[in-house]
Amino acid sequence: MEIAPKIAAIDMGTNSFHMAIASINEKGVINIVTREKEMVRLGSAAKDMKYLQEDAINRAIETLYRFIRLAQSENAIIRAVATSAVREALNKDMLITRVRNELGIDIEVISGVEEGRLIYLGVVHALPLNNRKTLVIDIGGGSTETIIGKNGKPDFVHSEKLGAIRLTKLCCNTGVFDKNIITSLRRFILGEWSVVLENIKNIGFDAVVGTSGTIQTLANVAIMMKQQTLPEQINGLKLSTDEILEVIKLITKKKNAKEIARIPGMDPKRADIILAGSIIIETAIKYLKIKEILISPYALREGVVYDTYDKLRAKEDKSYLINLRFETIKDLSNKYKVDPNHSRLIRDIALKLFDDLSEYHKLGLWEREMLEYAAYLHDVGYWISHDQHHKNSYYIITHSDLQGFTNDEAEIIGLIARYHRKSHPKKKHTEFARLTEEKQFVVSVLSGILRIAEGIDRRQKGYVQAIITKIEKKEPIQKLQIKLLPKDIQTDIDIEIWGANRRKELLSEILNIEIEIV
Repeated sequence: MEIAPKIAAIDMGTNSFHMAIASINEKGVINIVTREKEMVRLGSAAKDMKYLQEDAINRAIETLYRFIRLAQSENAIIRAVATSAVREALNKDMLITRVRNELGIDIEVISGVEEGRLIYLGVVHALPLNNRKTLVIDIGGGSTETIIGKNGKPDFVHSEKLGAIRLTKLCCNTGVFDKNIITSLRRFILGEWSVVLENIKNIGFDAVVGTSGTIQTLANVAIMMKQQTLPEQINGLKLSTDEILEVIKLITKKKNAKEIARIPGMDPKRADIILAGSIIIETAIKYLKIKEILISPYALREGVVYDTYDKLRAKEDKSYLINLRFETIKDLSNKYKVDPNHSRLIRDIALKLFDDLSEYHKLGLWEREMLEYAAYLHDVGYWISHDQHHKNSYYIITHSDLQGFTNDEAEIIGLIARYHRKSHPKKKHTEFARLTEEKQFVVSVLSGILRIAEGIDRRQKGYVQAIITKIEKKEPIQKLQIKLLPKDIQTDIDIEIWGANRRKELLSEILNIEIEIV
């Protein structure tokens, strides 16, 4: 019997870092080997968390070092995802680069919507929700995710910049809590969140699950109000919202974090931010008229475990084209009325060039996948206008909610599409300059390939049905010949040959090969 691989999922949250090391058996049941948690306080600014402070980055590196050592001792596959504090920081590359150079792993910066999807994935595997339409509320340090789904599929996902740390820094930074501060908090949250809450109300739900440190802490206090000891397991614990509101009422009567920390069941490390988190859940309860909440400690990190397991299984089955990522790309392509025949032909030609040139670019399966998705989406910008459609494509791709993709992957796909015509990638281009040298090389190679593929279908009529490549390895420079095969002997493809030759310069320069298209 094959042993299921262990997966170490690291959730780099705004307040805390969590790690779950787990495996999934053949029936899809998760087996948790160990859990770790460290209060890092990565986010330290209110409203827009524009910069990661140096001391916070150092705490992050130290915590990740310990997590990685433990994961390696379990021979686990490591996957680290970062949420609002990192995705909003203008200097996030400083942390990402240090982690890569010092610890040897890559951080995936995920969007709020992708965070919500992964949270939902973790919750639905942990609770018997059956066919009930379920609202999941996850209050983090920097943002709050709300997800509505049924039968394991999320139908509504939203991320709002309302988090326990963010709101504490914004409204409660003095450390003294009074009625005016609480009133300001309630007004601010309702003002920022009311449109989303109204949408949730209109969609409707049958059950509510709360997951996060805030809701678990409120649950612990509620339990301690009724009994002397906390249960070992709170997954699936059902609390009436009257009980939760009673706890929130108790918290709002305290004047500062020290008084809150003395409440039985309270996590002292969370005492300074629990007021803000409490008002968020209070707002949801009252606006949506929630009667009871199921508590789940399963959330983002468990969702990452399941998502990683699904990706590993998809690779083994060679069926990734039917997974979430492909469906996301297909949906976006359909939304913006992209010509499917042209996109498929560009994909086929681009992937053929990628494979035939593997000896020169030495890129792998991930880069091949990014090229494929960029080929599908390179023309989405036509929906806005023709003249600058390459730039419009970049904007649409990077500003869409690409479920199954990290922010970094969306950026790479967007840049490949952006450079499929007109200007070559340049260091003076802000988005390109932000990439590491390795990622700049990837974008240059893949956009160079895409440029030629686009030229080969210059008229978007499918006059070229396939290509044959031939490489002459002669010093001092290698020569690549690309022969275009017309769909029939009557078809004149002079314009396609001309179009492809006009677009060969970028790939020729980046790979240092001479290219001839005939």
